[in-house]
Amino acid sequence: MANQNAIQNANNSLKSTKAQTLQNYIVSMKSGISAALPSVMTPERFTRIALSAVSGNPKLQQCDPASFVAAMMNAAQLGLEPNTPLGQAYLIPYGNQCQFQIGYKGLIDLAWRSGEIADIQAETVYENDTWEYELGLNPKLRHVPADRDRGDPVRYYAVIRTKDGGTISAVMSIEDVRAHGKKFSKSYNNGPWQTSFDEMAKKTVLKKALKYA
Repeated sequence: MANQNAIQNANNSLKSTKAQTLQNYIVSMKSGISAALPSVMTPERFTRIALSAVSGNPKLQQCDPASFVAAMMNAAQLGLEPNTPLGQAYLIPYGNQCQFQIGYKGLIDLAWRSGEIADIQAETVYENDTWEYELGLNPKLRHVPADRDRGDPVRYYAVIRTKDGGTISAVMSIEDVRAHGKKFSKSYNNGPWQTSFDEMAKKTVLKKALKYA
């Protein structure tokens, strides 16, 4: 409810501040959104991250301010910092709307927080790596990276080991990853799918493994 009230306040404020830049809008909404923030993020930190995201991507400045605040709020509620070198999350301009998207490292962070994970990893397999994968009664996954000249990426996999001793794995070819991205992501042709494909591919296969988990 606090989140909805903050966004509603943002919409009301927008009607009387159309001439403001998005940066000024963020600053003006600082007090209005503070009640919706989790304890791990102060209004000052929220504002600093938001302003940094805007300055780092001019296309975000063209987004509807309310949609930007809503996307930032999603990141804040999850305790993830968007559009930083940490790669936890992204704010992506899509038309005049801002979309929030969890990154590969953000997904791993959330999985660790569940308290059920003993180990979690997602890796890229290149064409010259040694790779063995079998299903059935005696499943097997073996990956030995080549010492040099690994070639191009051919597949991605994720392995999760739970604290109760269970092991879950998922494997996708690079073609399957691309098809998945094109089908389910409106921003496939821009944003992290184009600038950080490897991380988005790992996130895709990791989400598949987490569904099994």
